[in-house]
Amino acid sequence: MSTRIRKDDLVVVLTGNDGGKRGRILKVFPDKSTAIVQGINFRKKHTRPTKMRQQGGILEKEGQIQLSNLKVVCPKCGQPARTSTTLSADGRRERICKKCGEMI
Repeated sequence: MSTRIRKDDLVVVLTGNDGGKRGRILKVFPDKSTAIVQGINFRKKHTRPTKMRQQGGILEKEGQIQLSNLKVVCPKCGQPARTSTTLSADGRRERICKKCGEMI
């Protein structure tokens, strides 16, 4: 399955507790249709003290979000936009913003 959202894209969250927030994609899991977004969907993990980590406690880290709840933000118009793909002159596929026509 090809995804229209890639690593390092700026996205906006459409629904949920973090709806309306923006962040960068840290990692995409296309087989699960999820992604990890920087600063969004924090989860708490309880850890024990180990030899590597001397102090246990509660860690907060970003959790996965469904790709259907994310929308790419166009760098030119700054709005969340749908994307389409076209072939460039050198034969590569490029993502295009449907609002302003700019390459993402």
